[in-house]
Amino acid sequence: MRRFLKRLHWMDYVVVVVLAAFFGYVWIQIEGSLNYSWRWEQIPNYIVRYHTTREEWFANLLLQGLITTIRVSIYASVLALFLGTVLGIARCSDNLTVRMLARTYLEVLRNIPPVVVVFVFFFFLSEQLIQALNIESWARAIARQDNKGIWEFFFGDMRRFPSLVSGVIVLALFESAFVGEIVRAGIQSVDRGQREAARSIGMSRWQEMRYVVLPQAISRVLPPMANQFITLIKDSSIISLISVQELTFKTVELVSSTHMIFEAWLTTAAFYFVLCFGLSMLFRRLERR
Repeated sequence: MRRFLKRLHWMDYVVVVVLAAFFGYVWIQIEGSLNYSWRWEQIPNYIVRYHTTREEWFANLLLQGLITTIRVSIYASVLALFLGTVLGIARCSDNLTVRMLARTYLEVLRNIPPVVVVFVFFFFLSEQLIQALNIESWARAIARQDNKGIWEFFFGDMRRFPSLVSGVIVLALFESAFVGEIVRAGIQSVDRGQREAARSIGMSRWQEMRYVVLPQAISRVLPPMANQFITLIKDSSIISLISVQELTFKTVELVSSTHMIFEAWLTTAAFYFVLCFGLSMLFRRLERR
């Protein structure tokens, strides 16, 4: 802490004072002009709450939404990483048709607003896929079972499993376009001479990509890939529009039922900040190693 304070410049203190004054002004305006009554003491009950009948603590609305956000982000990031890697490799293919198809997919998704992409994929792809695979009936059958603990640990309430799948698919398809460009840039950053050397010793295109290009590209794309994962967490709030009950969706429910507008949204913002900032610190440490 002392080292940190020694590194601070006098301008840093000025910025802190200005920010404190700004937030103090906003606070006064909310209480005075809007005649708003703060109810911060009720917020903890909507994070965790004690069940008097069962005599145990349980996750309430905000914590439920946060857990769903983490689940969706993890599953969508894994799927987006797989799809994005395939798209990135396809963008560097010698085959013109494969290269143009991958580029068309990437350019279309990267230049359309995410809200539009979410609705298009939801109504024309994920819903059709869920119906074709009969996922809803399968999830309801599991929800009626007694030994469903392991399923609920990984996927939450199985009655809402179809909406979780929809959110993961929609988010992964959208984010894979950005992951694909990151992978493409990493592959093309590898010196061409190394590829030619790999081919000169008899390596196939696949062996060249697997043993020479991708190991170097992975280390180069790690920082932007980590940043994209953090962006995915923030973008997960978009899927609340298709009724996926993640943190933003639960916050809307809380605000509509209690009218604690500022308390609920500030708490949600704090959750997102802690989650994203914690991951950025973790990824920064991994990059240094």
